[in-house]
Amino acid sequence: VVLKIIKHYQEEGQGNEVVQGVLLGLVVDDRLEITNCFPFPQHTEDDADFDEVQYQMEMMRSLRHVNIDHLHVGWYQSTYYGSFVTRALLDSQFSYQHAIEESVVLIYDPIKTAQGSLSLKAYRLTPKLMEVCKEKDFSPEALKKANIAYENMFEEVPIVIKNSYLINVMLWELEKKSGVADRHELLSLASSNHLGKSLQLLMDRVDEMSQDIVKYNTYLRNVSKQQQQKHQYQQRRQQENLQRQSRGEAPLPEEDINKLFKPPQPPPRMESLLIAGQINTYCQNIKEFNAQNLGKLFMAQALQDYNN
Repeated sequence: VVLKIIKHYQEEGQGNEVVQGVLLGLVVDDRLEITNCFPFPQHTEDDADFDEVQYQMEMMRSLRHVNIDHLHVGWYQSTYYGSFVTRALLDSQFSYQHAIEESVVLIYDPIKTAQGSLSLKAYRLTPKLMEVCKEKDFSPEALKKANIAYENMFEEVPIVIKNSYLINVMLWELEKKSGVADRHELLSLASSNHLGKSLQLLMDRVDEMSQDIVKYNTYLRNVSKQQQQKHQYQQRRQQENLQRQSRGEAPLPEEDINKLFKPPQPPPRMESLLIAGQINTYCQNIKEFNAQNLGKLFMAQALQDYNN
């Protein structure tokens, strides 16, 4: 499955193109076994006749006919510098997890993998976030009541990769064919481009967070302004009723003040949580890049001392 995901990205996902696909397998005891997968084909807006659901059903039906595991257990997606904490991923994973409780999403990072170590992580939505998504209420009050923060939106599931003997043989042959010079390239410190790109994406998300904070502060000012208007209106009504009472007239009829002053709609806060989660991911990437470069520096120095 891992080799299929990597192959799918190398064939169709070069650059910042994101590739996706379906995970197939079965549930055994307390673990989810992912034994097969197939990709979503790349299609443009011109392919209006393409039915994604029908395509999945036909693929699963074909696999069942040849006695291959065909149960739907999640999906996978590549990521561009860790930019996967998005509303699209949240909605997709909620749909999968709502229909099939054990569903996971595998996130494959080709950039980190190219640095010398496989980067593949499995995520699920936490039970708290699942409840909020079911209610579809992303107001500040609802998220505060559910105690949702960006730290407890997703839960990472540990992955154990098991290779067949044929896969192990193939990897061993590939390792034999790779030259010593190629291995030494892994000690190269030329990752400033990756670090710079991560910093740029981090700054973009911080700008988005600042804009979101401005929107929320505007909402709070409007609420405060409306409260003052309500208070002034009630005071005027009270004074007018006192004057009517002194003249022996009936007081003014009661009015629903909430209809006169409709409260402003609070901005949804889910986007802010996703942006905060993405900022945290970029910070982790930058931290890993720095640690990786420091390790390479020590390894290169040790190798040079050994050669001397």
